[in-house]
Amino acid sequence: MRLTAKPAAVVFILAAVLSEGLTGQQAGQNRVEGPQFARIDDLVREAMAAKLTPGAVVVVGRGDQTVYEKAFGFRATVPAEEPMTLDTVFDLASLTKVVGTTTAVMTLVEEGRLRLNDTVASHVPGFERYGKGGITIRHLMTHVSGLRPDVDLHPWSGYDAAIALAIDEVPTAAPGESFVYSDINFFLLGDIVRRVTGQSLDAYLRSRVFEPLGMTETGFLPPKSLLPRIAPTERCADQDAWPCKRPDALPLRGVVHDPTARRMGGIAGHAGLFSTARDLKIFARMLLGKGRIGTPVLRSATREDHLLHER
Repeated sequence: MRLTAKPAAVVFILAAVLSEGLTGQQAGQNRVEGPQFARIDDLVREAMAAKLTPGAVVVVGRGDQTVYEKAFGFRATVPAEEPMTLDTVFDLASLTKVVGTTTAVMTLVEEGRLRLNDTVASHVPGFERYGKGGITIRHLMTHVSGLRPDVDLHPWSGYDAAIALAIDEVPTAAPGESFVYSDINFFLLGDIVRRVTGQSLDAYLRSRVFEPLGMTETGFLPPKSLLPRIAPTERCADQDAWPCKRPDALPLRGVVHDPTARRMGGIAGHAGLFSTARDLKIFARMLLGKGRIGTPVLRSATREDHLLHER
């Protein structure tokens, strides 16, 4: 995800979703416990007043309870204002790496179908060129592969084109030498999941993770039925364009904001997931390993590693 991107329509906030214990309760009303959460209201309203975001969803949990859950402002402002709701669907951007790709990889590690010390080249033929033969899955997951943050955005289109560009990358450092946050790392991981499972990353996550957990509104390429609840992002007339800033165009809605993921067809390991606060509460509960929500998709030790990795 390019950190310079600033969606023109909406930014969302999920406070403590990935660090506190939450329940998968139906999102139907605001739930606030105690005055200690008043500062959250102040912070969000200050951000809205400064026009940093037109709206937000904030969720806080403790143990097995959701103690704060609130929608603020608007999820859309053009062509008409739409109030933010607790069931708003958001473009998760780089949370795709955490919620989707990392989870998919770790399920395959648990099943013995992948090893973290596997070389990328053992799964992606040709990747070893230009001295990349020593890069492992672990290097990709921890952003120490030596690869750049992203591929160039000169004219190209298609999933296979992105993988070909990654295969042609020349590393900027030896693996393990330096930390560089890289989307290339994670769309390669998504491709490795595809090669190992014989399914798209979307299909594998849906059947192996999201459906067992009951995350019914999480996935890539959201259906048209969800469009009225999806928060738009940035005005963009050309699906391949970057930057998108076009004052005469409507914001993207239900189409991934990240340009590399768009060019890859909307399914990529680094960006492209859409979800709701309710579904992310379920995911957080799975990582914490408490309560009874859906089917466990990772063993206890793996969940603990996942949480430590994201911290």
